[in-house]
Amino acid sequence: MIPGLDGLRAIAFLFVLGVHTDYFLFGWTGVLLFFVLSGFLITDILLRMKETLNPRDFFYKFYGRRLLRIVPLYYFYLFLMLGLTTFFIAIQYRENYMRLYQEQLPYGLLYLYNFFHAGAEFVESRFLTHFWSLSVEEQFYIVWPLVIFLTPREKLKSVFLGAILLGPLFRTALALIYNHTLFPFLYSNTAVGIYVLPFSHIDAFAMGAYMTRFEIPKARQQLAFFSIFLPTLGLGLEYFLSGKIEFLSSLGFQYPLGNGLRHIWGYTLIDYYFLLILYCVVREKLWVTWLEWPILRYLGKISYGLYIYHFAITWFAARIVSDLWQIPYETGKPLILVLTLLLSIVAASLSYRWVEKPLLNLKDRYFSLKTQTPNNLGQISKL
Repeated sequence: MIPGLDGLRAIAFLFVLGVHTDYFLFGWTGVLLFFVLSGFLITDILLRMKETLNPRDFFYKFYGRRLLRIVPLYYFYLFLMLGLTTFFIAIQYRENYMRLYQEQLPYGLLYLYNFFHAGAEFVESRFLTHFWSLSVEEQFYIVWPLVIFLTPREKLKSVFLGAILLGPLFRTALALIYNHTLFPFLYSNTAVGIYVLPFSHIDAFAMGAYMTRFEIPKARQQLAFFSIFLPTLGLGLEYFLSGKIEFLSSLGFQYPLGNGLRHIWGYTLIDYYFLLILYCVVREKLWVTWLEWPILRYLGKISYGLYIYHFAITWFAARIVSDLWQIPYETGKPLILVLTLLLSIVAASLSYRWVEKPLLNLKDRYFSLKTQTPNNLGQISKL
C-alpha cells in the first residue's frame, strides 16, 4: 500500500464526520477527497491489469474483487438497519422515521440512491442519505473499466483531460435543465440535485486518474498557493454576495454550493486542491510521516465501515443526549461528536473483523492476480 493513503482516507472521513456533527462545515468536501482517491487508485489498478490480463480476466477479476470489497458490508448494513427499524416500529418508537428508511431502502439496494436523492420526493434519512456517494462510486466502477480498456495508452491524457472538462459542462447542463424546469420530477434545490448525480463528479475521478501516469508541475508551490487562495476566494465571494460571512468553518463553500455559480466551478476547484494534496503525498512524500501515525492508518483501514455507520450513529447519539440525558443540543454537541466517533470505530472495527476481512481474504482465491509482478501485487491487492 502507498504510504500516507490510509491517513488521507482517515482525514476524508473526519471531514465528513465534522460536517455531520455541525463542527466543520467544509467537511462535506471529504466526499470529494474520497472520489479523487478512488479515481487514482482504481485507474492505476485497471491500467496495471490491462497490461497483463486478457480481456475476459480484466473485467471478470476487476468486478469480482470489487464485489468482495464493497458489497458485503454495504448490504450487511442495509439489512441490519432493516431489522433495527422493524424493531423500533414494533415498539412504536419514532415510527415515521423508521418507515422513512424502509420506504427508501429499495433505492439503496439497487445502488440508485443518488438518483432518488435528485428527485422531487427526496426526504433526508440519516440512516440512508449518505449512500448517495456510494451509489456514485459504484456507477463509476461500472463505467470506468470499459473506458480504460478501450483507451489506447497514447490517448489516456486526452481522455483524462476531457473527462475533467466534462464535469463542469455536465453541471452547467444540469443547471440549465433545473432553471428551465424541464423535468419537474427533479429536486427543488438545484445545487443539491446537481451534487448527487454521478457525472457531476467525473472531474474528481478523472483528476485522480490523471496523476496515475502524468506529472503536475510545481505541485508543492501550487498547493501552498491554493491553501491561501481557496478560502480567500470562498469567504470573499460569500461576503460579496450576502454582505456577511455566516460560518467561518465552511471556508466560503457551505453545502450545497449555490450562489455565484459555485455549483458549476466550485467542485472542480476543490477537487483540484485535493488532487494537489494527493499528488504531494504520493509523489513527493509530503506529510507522510504523520499520515502514517498508527491511529490514522487504522482509521483509514476501517474508513469504509466508518462512513457506512457514522451517519446513523449521529442520529442515535443525538437521541441519547437529548431524549435520554435531557441535554440541550448546543450543550450536548461535544457529547454527540464523541459518542458518534467512538461508536463508529467500534462498529467499523467489528464489521471489518467479522464481515469485511473474511471475504477480502477470498479475493486471491477466486480472482487471483498472480500473473502480476511482485512489485505490482502490493497495490493491486488493495482492490
